[in-house]
Amino acid sequence: MKGVHRMKPVELIAPCHFGMEAVLKREIIDLGYEISQVEDGKVTFWGDMEAVCYANMFLRTAERILLKVGKVHAETFDELFEATKALPWEDYIPKDGKFWVAKATSIKSKLFSPSDIQSIMKKAMVERLKTVYHQQWFEESGAAYPVRVFFMKDEAVIGLDTSGDSLHKRGYRLLTSKAPITETLAAALIMLTPWKKERILVDPFCGSGTIPIEAAMMAANIAPGLNRSFLANSWDNLIPKKLWYGAADEANDLIDTNVSVDIQGYDLDGNIIKAARENARNAGVDHLIHFQQRPVKDLSHPKKYGFVITNPPYGERIEEKEHLPQLYREIGQGFSRLDCWSEYVITAYTDAEKYIGKKADKNRKIYNGMMKTYIYQFLGPKPPRRQA
Repeated sequence: MKGVHRMKPVELIAPCHFGMEAVLKREIIDLGYEISQVEDGKVTFWGDMEAVCYANMFLRTAERILLKVGKVHAETFDELFEATKALPWEDYIPKDGKFWVAKATSIKSKLFSPSDIQSIMKKAMVERLKTVYHQQWFEESGAAYPVRVFFMKDEAVIGLDTSGDSLHKRGYRLLTSKAPITETLAAALIMLTPWKKERILVDPFCGSGTIPIEAAMMAANIAPGLNRSFLANSWDNLIPKKLWYGAADEANDLIDTNVSVDIQGYDLDGNIIKAARENARNAGVDHLIHFQQRPVKDLSHPKKYGFVITNPPYGERIEEKEHLPQLYREIGQGFSRLDCWSEYVITAYTDAEKYIGKKADKNRKIYNGMMKTYIYQFLGPKPPRRQA
């Protein structure tokens, strides 16, 4: 077999939401892999071809998994062409492979035009493979090998995308509310808190149910990648099918849907609650979540030491903005009725604390796409230790 030896160590790059790198790093270490670098918006780690399968299947907070081909320095297009041509593309892309530069990003670099970077790199790859495979024309009728490149201060990290669709597409969310929080961000938000499946969780602005569903999937140990495929499923030259089957078998063996939990999702919109129930059904966790049409002003729970994790509206449209002070007052009133709870609110509304009526114990900046949002953390006391 020509190409990378299947168990040779490789570097894998996992992009994530800016501000959630520590959460993803912990996930990767828990999977048993060694971190090589943590940067803004991505974590790089060592693995092998089996790690491509496991990372795609099990990581809840990564946006995609890239197989690192190399890192090059380039300040001119000539330098970029030569550096790209010098990379061993034949180790990854077979003769019939379909290959292109799917995405180029550039920060603080002399080369900044994505379309120019993309076309120059494609030409360089073609020239390299012409020489290696002794052919002038590539039909590109086989499996897809899209390339992604990140320029930062004239250093370009180049990787092959193994995931295809972004990993937030778990396959369960067919019906969405207006401004949904992505599955990866919802998972990261939950993992940022000390919530465990034994503790109560309420989302009073659950929308299409993403936060409760992600929490229920964690509680039932359902791997996020079980209900979808990945681009590298078809990379038979690099990843034997048995490695994918092995990851899926292990994921299936770990599921425990008989777990006992108290997870609740409320929303003012009855149609959205129906959609949330449908999404939960698709994820296999509808029996673990209680969804209810209910306004935040009715927020209450008889038990102590629960968690609110929520993504309330923050007035993307002008006409919504005037209602925000009243809405956040109602959030604050709801919180005041909860005894010894912790509340985590992710929002872009900068006056959130003012109208909730209390100062957050911690405040963390997170980028939701390009939008700067804050996670306001109102920390309640820990429950007393159970007597043995």
